[in-house]
Amino acid sequence: MATEPAADSAVSAEPAPALRLLLLIVPALAVGVVSALVLLGVSLLAEQLQDVLWETLPDALSVGRYSSLWMIVMLTATGLVTGLVIRAVPGRAGPDPATTGLVDPPLAPGVVPGLLVVTVLALAGGVSLGPENPITAANIALAYWAGRRFAPGTPAALWVSLAAAGTIGALFGTPVAAALILSETLASRAEPGALWDRLFGPLAAGAAGALTMTLTAHPSFDLSLPDYTHADWGDLLSACVIASAGAVLGLAAVYAFPYAHRAFRALRHPVLALTLGGLLLGLLGALGGHLTLFKGLDEVKELAADPGGWSAGEFAVMAVVKTVALVIAATCGFRGGRIFPAVFCGVALGLCAHALVDGVPVALAVTCGVLGVLLAVTRQGWLSLFTAAVLAADMNLLPLLCVATLPAWLLVTGRPRMQLRADGTPLR
Repeated sequence: MATEPAADSAVSAEPAPALRLLLLIVPALAVGVVSALVLLGVSLLAEQLQDVLWETLPDALSVGRYSSLWMIVMLTATGLVTGLVIRAVPGRAGPDPATTGLVDPPLAPGVVPGLLVVTVLALAGGVSLGPENPITAANIALAYWAGRRFAPGTPAALWVSLAAAGTIGALFGTPVAAALILSETLASRAEPGALWDRLFGPLAAGAAGALTMTLTAHPSFDLSLPDYTHADWGDLLSACVIASAGAVLGLAAVYAFPYAHRAFRALRHPVLALTLGGLLLGLLGALGGHLTLFKGLDEVKELAADPGGWSAGEFAVMAVVKTVALVIAATCGFRGGRIFPAVFCGVALGLCAHALVDGVPVALAVTCGVLGVLLAVTRQGWLSLFTAAVLAADMNLLPLLCVATLPAWLLVTGRPRMQLRADGTPLR
């Protein structure tokens, strides 16, 4: 009997759920804003360097900006310089990128400067990777370091989720993307509390990151595709076929991933592996054209603006070349993410389908191609569906995309992921 009042007072000492969530708002907003600023700073610096490398320098040397020779030289040089930087910086700019995902445990703070430098080099040099993985890793490391210093009693997972949400919100320009991705992660954990209680802080961070990026850089994923007016049975079949074809293309990259990684690791030297990787990327760029370089977001807008500007064969070549470039870039040691180049692969595949059968609406073909490739590459259902939907910004497509997800998911579920364990074996 004497212990009951003590137990009651202990329970009453716990803050009410609403108060506990309110206390998260300020740190969540701060983390979201800083995460967006880090992304913005890296993106702007990479754009400035890209202008120098691909416009100012070739013009000064009287070499074609995107000639085959310049693409081969520039990407080989990017690999060499990146390898030298990785060899010199503390922590080798983080772990082997083939073993990392979008949201990973915090890195040591000393690794972050080197990681950001090699990310800028890859983005500016034309490597077929996006900024999402290294920027998220950098922001998680910074948020975790600050959180443990100023609020040492808070769990590490909180700072990881806030930084991840802030970065993802900034990348996509909306907190919805962060909420969808984290909901898959959080739902798989046996943690107390309602899902929305656990999403409250990350959603605030994602909103802060998205608003910061929107107000400063105005990002947009809308490809300005022709409106999709109404669905019919033929479109339903086309959606399933194209999404499944995208999944097959993505799975081809996933199954090639460990073999490519093993080949580059056999070289036993990061400088040699990255230089060879850069050379191969340059040769691929010469084969597929300059639109197959870089992370791919600006390039897909150029493709989508003129669906009739290339033949079905040319679109197919670009889709395959970009897929191979993604595998090489992600396995030879370049730091970067796989979402943006995978989007390019899906867009090119969708435009190929439209060119083969012009009765298939462009918006339907493009979004279903992206959906299938992303499902295979990321194994994130909500992320894939969301990304495909925002490319067209047309609610009429959403029911078809939901249906097309089903056969594509049957193809990818249980398959290996495009991520390896430390020993080089694929994750499932």
